[in-house]
Amino acid sequence: MSRIEVPRIASAARGLRHVFIRNLELLAHIGVYRHEEGRMQPVRINVDLATQDIADARDMLENVVDYAVIEKRIRAIIAEGHVKLAETLAERIATACFEDDRVRTVRVRVEKLHALTGAESVGIEIERSR
Repeated sequence: MSRIEVPRIASAARGLRHVFIRNLELLAHIGVYRHEEGRMQPVRINVDLATQDIADARDMLENVVDYAVIEKRIRAIIAEGHVKLAETLAERIATACFEDDRVRTVRVRVEKLHALTGAESVGIEIERSR
């Protein structure tokens, strides 16, 4: 598995913290080609969130963006059924991340792991801001 280089997101000067999910591998109904219809294939998802920073979260989960909530939203999107494009899946994930008002910027990377013979993965990366 290759290492993804992520530009720095956290910034005290800009009041941002970096919440992320790395290399979440799931089975998804995805693809535009006939041989992809009706079968699941592995995808790898990476999410980077620039979120509102607070100096003291008081050690309370409700004071921060919960990556477990983001993961559940990703799983729910995949469970909705077939999607043709990795781009569509990435946009849906980005939209779900913005359900938390503290999220300022979302970067989503969706990789299909068995799409091309000889390639570790193919995919798309998007970044969206409020």
